[in-house]
Amino acid sequence: MKKIASIILILTGFVPIIQAQNLPSNPVPTINAGDTSWMIVATALVLFMSIPGLALFYGGLVRRKNVLNIFMQVFFLVSVITTEWVVLGYSNAFGSNSIEWLKPYIGGFHWAFLNHIHINDLSPFFISHSQLAADGSKIGTVPHLVFIMFQGMFAVITPALIIGAFAERINFKGFLMFSILWSVLIYNPIAHWVWSNDGWLMKMGVMDFAGGIVVHISAGIAAIIMAVLIGKRRDYKGHALPPHNITYVVIGAAMLWVGWFGFNAGSGLAADGLAGNAILVTHVAASVAALTWALLEWIIDKRPTVVGISTGAIAGLATITAASGFVNVHSAIVIGVIAAIVCFIMVAYIKPTLGYDDSLDAFGVHGIGGILGVILTGIFASPLIQSAHSGALYGNIHQLWIQLYAVGITILFSGVGTFIIYKITDLTVGIRAVDKHEAIGLDETQHGETAYTFFD
Repeated sequence: MKKIASIILILTGFVPIIQAQNLPSNPVPTINAGDTSWMIVATALVLFMSIPGLALFYGGLVRRKNVLNIFMQVFFLVSVITTEWVVLGYSNAFGSNSIEWLKPYIGGFHWAFLNHIHINDLSPFFISHSQLAADGSKIGTVPHLVFIMFQGMFAVITPALIIGAFAERINFKGFLMFSILWSVLIYNPIAHWVWSNDGWLMKMGVMDFAGGIVVHISAGIAAIIMAVLIGKRRDYKGHALPPHNITYVVIGAAMLWVGWFGFNAGSGLAADGLAGNAILVTHVAASVAALTWALLEWIIDKRPTVVGISTGAIAGLATITAASGFVNVHSAIVIGVIAAIVCFIMVAYIKPTLGYDDSLDAFGVHGIGGILGVILTGIFASPLIQSAHSGALYGNIHQLWIQLYAVGITILFSGVGTFIIYKITDLTVGIRAVDKHEAIGLDETQHGETAYTFFD
């Protein structure tokens, strides 16, 4: 009996040890269903911003003879830039370059055509949540393919924002060539600088949660360069031409507002408190900016307008984009007020004074909003939102200088690059629509269609 008891004690004493030794030292990294579900929804919301949101917003602001041209430009960009993204764009923007000195500036082609990426691979990029891979490196909680799709929607909408600068006067061949070249040569490198693990601005510590630099400044600067180079519309009189369908404008603005929740809150790459804060500050900033813009019109012009309140909301959304993962609701209120006042001055006073024809205020709203947002992030970033990040208001004045430097280098790169791409496009396929086509309208001359048919 003693021998039997001893055997039992030995077994009961050592079995847990054997079991413990068989357990892995680190949990096996797995896909988080909640994070993944949210990121799929966020991806759909960002696509919703382009078609139908931006198409309706811009389409409503132009005259009826050009509305289908705007729809076609946005729709075509969704198609062509998505193709460019999976062929080489994603690899260039987020991949690592095999040439060591190029690593901080542009990715390579290892992931071209999404090679070497499998269905259950986890994203190597993360903001909120991370896990340890077998080799000890940190990885995200969502599938790599979902991250690629999400970022692809940013790549799509960025060149689409530039449409607002040259609306109603660009031929379709020139538009297409310019947009593809701009996406490959301007957008992809800037995205790599700011968001990739190898990016030099990322390593410098720049804060751009959802695209203030990558999307709004890059597109906004390209917009003003394009507006100046392509010249004014033939019948532009120094002030905004009446929109053909304000109903489209407000519906498009509302869709953009809803989609922006995915744009900003999705950029945390997880369904967590950071996403919740991003949604909150995004909505508050947009609401305050819309209210402020309407009040400014009411005071100055004696009546608030639907186009005005819609534009104000977009200004607030563009400005809060960089800051949405770093600031609290109090700062969001301030950012909303500043966004509306500064963008209103740009659109209502600076543009007419300088005389450039930024048709739909891509520069005055997205460019200026993006610049403001990145700078204000360097002031208002709170360690209570992300403990590793703080701004000048919390004693980290160095962060403000990083933000200013990133703004300056992005303006320079996008500005010079856009100028060169414009000249190449103009010399090869031409870029400005001929006078006759512009007078008739681009719907009929570029696409052989008209948006509205009237019967006697």
